Amino acid sequence: MSTTPIDRQDLIRMIASEKTDERQVLYDNAYRLKLEQVGKLVYFRGIIEFSNICTKNCYYCGIRRDNTAFSRFSMKEDEVLDCAKLAHDYRYGSIVLQAGERNDPDFVSFVEKVVRRIKQMSDNGLGITLSLGEQSPETYRRWFEAGAHRYLIRIETSNRSLYQSLHPEDHDFDRRMACISELRKIGYQVGTGVMIGLPGQTEEDLAEDILFFKKLDVDMIGMGPYIVHHDTPMAGKSPEFNPVRQLRLGLNMIAATRLALKDVNIAATTALQALDPRGRELGLQAGANIIMPNITYTRYRSSYQLYDNKPCLDENAGLCRACLSHRITGIGEDIGYNEWGDSPHFAKRRFEYK
Repeated sequence: MSTTPIDRQDLIRMIASEKTDERQVLYDNAYRLKLEQVGKLVYFRGIIEFSNICTKNCYYCGIRRDNTAFSRFSMKEDEVLDCAKLAHDYRYGSIVLQAGERNDPDFVSFVEKVVRRIKQMSDNGLGITLSLGEQSPETYRRWFEAGAHRYLIRIETSNRSLYQSLHPEDHDFDRRMACISELRKIGYQVGTGVMIGLPGQTEEDLAEDILFFKKLDVDMIGMGPYIVHHDTPMAGKSPEFNPVRQLRLGLNMIAATRLALKDVNIAATTALQALDPRGRELGLQAGANIIMPNITYTRYRSSYQLYDNKPCLDENAGLCRACLSHRITGIGEDIGYNEWGDSPHFAKRRFEYK
């Protein structure tokens, strides 16, 4: 692969690419670099969406605080542990604990206890990623010491004015940035990400997002196409939602991010599959190397819809595993069972800092 640095104009060109043959060259280049930098293994992160209670009121999100159109839930400790045990039995190397954003003492203690129990149950076999939003440094430290070692906190967009248009006034871009810094200092593998194809977002904005990832020196990326949720304020601002364009932008962003950041972990998110039945496989072929099968109890899934038409709501964890395994091996990829699949970038960064 060429070692010529990729600049902003290169990224804009990649992201804006529409012609089929140009895009295929882009994806092929990103895929070759993926094989060179992170290998052929796809790593599973079994995701447990354990609560949809949220104190935030983001204008785009289906579980925003003011949405009263669905039932709220919070799984019990034993339920979360059962889901984690299922992941362990399925030989998933890692899980993701995700929920609506809270920082009250009961929630903080709940997460700490659950993380400790999962580590004990799996004899430290399961890696644990948390995606639980903005917390205090003390809380991040407690969860890290309990056994979590990765944290994903998406910025949604690095454009401050666009960020403000997505959130009420009580949301602070700088506070979110501070969280990323705090997580890094504690020792987490740090991930962030953006929504792709937001109303008012340009290809230039998306190129700046990738440069933002690079500047922050993050270890993993979780990003996906913006998809409307009908019960949100943003729904009325997206009258010409185009799933074909959203998928194209999503895949172009994966490829461009792989080419720019090289050795980070990049997820092929469920939102890709919401736009195309083969969306996650296409994401892998464009440079992604992480898949997040849903292992939440099916009875809770319909109440955890961040966007419309979320796939796999009624598919139990066993069916999901079988389906994804078939899809992944069907495109010639291998699955890294019983492996944490840590970011090679994180390993290199730790070595350099010693």
